[in-house]
Amino acid sequence: MERRLAAILAADVVNYTGLMATDQAATMSALRRLREELLTPTVAANRGNLIKSMGDGWIVEFPSVFDAVVCAQSVQDGLIENPKIKIRCGIHIGEVIFEAEDVFGDGINVAARLEGLAKPGEVLISDTVYNSLDRTAAGLFFGGEEQQLKNVDRPVGIWHWPQQSADALRGPASDNNRPAATNKPSIAVLPFDNLSSDPEQTFFADGIVEDLTTALSRFPWLFVIARNSSFSYKGKHLPAQQIARELGVRYLVEGSVRSSPTRLRVSVQLVDADKDAHVWADNYDRPTGDLFDLQDEITQSITGVLIPALSSAERDRSLRDNHPDINAWLSFLRGLAHFYQPYNDSDHAKAREMFDRAVELDNNFADGHAMIALMGVYALNSGQSSYQASAKEILSEAEQAARKAVQCDDTNAMAHMVLGRVYSIKMDFESGIAECETAVRLNPNLAVAHHELGFVLQSSGQYKRAIPCFDKAIKLSPNDPARWNFYLIKGMSLYGSKQYEDAERCYLEAALLRPTAFWPQISLAACLSASGRTDEAKSAVAKAIERKPDLSMAFFKKMVLRSDNPPDHISMWMSDLPKAGLPE
Repeated sequence: MERRLAAILAADVVNYTGLMATDQAATMSALRRLREELLTPTVAANRGNLIKSMGDGWIVEFPSVFDAVVCAQSVQDGLIENPKIKIRCGIHIGEVIFEAEDVFGDGINVAARLEGLAKPGEVLISDTVYNSLDRTAAGLFFGGEEQQLKNVDRPVGIWHWPQQSADALRGPASDNNRPAATNKPSIAVLPFDNLSSDPEQTFFADGIVEDLTTALSRFPWLFVIARNSSFSYKGKHLPAQQIARELGVRYLVEGSVRSSPTRLRVSVQLVDADKDAHVWADNYDRPTGDLFDLQDEITQSITGVLIPALSSAERDRSLRDNHPDINAWLSFLRGLAHFYQPYNDSDHAKAREMFDRAVELDNNFADGHAMIALMGVYALNSGQSSYQASAKEILSEAEQAARKAVQCDDTNAMAHMVLGRVYSIKMDFESGIAECETAVRLNPNLAVAHHELGFVLQSSGQYKRAIPCFDKAIKLSPNDPARWNFYLIKGMSLYGSKQYEDAERCYLEAALLRPTAFWPQISLAACLSASGRTDEAKSAVAKAIERKPDLSMAFFKKMVLRSDNPPDHISMWMSDLPKAGLPE
């Protein structure tokens, strides 16, 4: 019998039994690649020793706690883009006993219990491990709650790690180490609390957050998380450090709003999550009519803290030039509340009604015209719409609204973006790309602008230029409800460039994020067909038809064939889908 003290990492594959039941051959192949290409080299690089393998799980010992943590986090980081295999990890320090061909002991027992509690993609460490890490490494974990584990004498404090770059453990905690950020100050504006007695005023608080996010996003010196990802925390009261880690930012803006027909009270605070400290805070009590001036003042205060060297003129250039009519703005916000809901005819129609009302109240409101145009573009692109008009009529209306938006505010990134998409539908890709590039220049933090630039590039057959655009969109909005579409269109670009394996991963990720959508499944079918995996392609077609029973080649010809000389990925679709069994 041999005994020694070691840091123990326990890891296993999530839902291994279910994966094997669904597709045994594919699961075994994926596990083999995981072991050969990721797990084994990562363990070796961090001085680990694989002491037990159970097929779907592994026990690894390390001479250093730091090495064990870096290894676990590196493996999880390497699986972020893998839609098939997810693992969970637990780490503890304790005695390991080697006897005959088996190993056991306190170190393995606790590590295994922690691994069983971990979520997919998560690393849990015991309080013993946490207390053995340096301040920088320990700062990447949150929690510390005690829990009584089975067959463990004392309660164990449990600390959690969410996915982010493994390099973060190897250097000081700063924006440079975060997965989403660059060397710019990184920030997210969280949903403000509505302190009014009227629950209808929630959209008013949301509107202030929308405008603050947009204003901050215009500064190229900042890295700003997109609105859709920030709003995923609405109604959740989580520690600031946890939210910052999950979004990959250092700073958070938090606040509350109390409004009446005549007065507005806003409290705002800027939090440095790395230091768990308030950097700046202020309270405002103003007439409701001063709302937009108040938003500008808050933006100036925040940028003054984050970018002190910025001149007053540079700050002024990033603010809204023309404030809309307050009632038009309120109608616009009501429209957004419906627009951001999962699609249904009722919400689609109500959103359009509110946007129409906004531009009736203020015909120079660029955001209102831009959203009317965007709804038309998306209706044409997705085939989902409450509109009764013909495609030609919808496109004509969208183009008119997009041009009006740019005319009202030539600095509005959304307006240029949607005009670019209109051009792309008309097959004027050169103009479409130029407009979308203008949108990205005007607002480098607008995730949807990067996505739409990638979409137009992909539509024109420029796949290599398109792919980084989707990566940027995902980075700027990591929790976006629409990120399934980011992966979907990225997959189409990879498919067009015949990178079938990478395209398949994107399609599977899109399918996981939006299981009710037919686009990921039918795209996967084309990809599998192109790879010669006909049986799997037919299965994907069947799943797509389950989601949309009237799916046919005629549908796709109507949706995507807009010229006699389509880009490669469309021509490939027209060839690969019939082979996969899609009916005419």
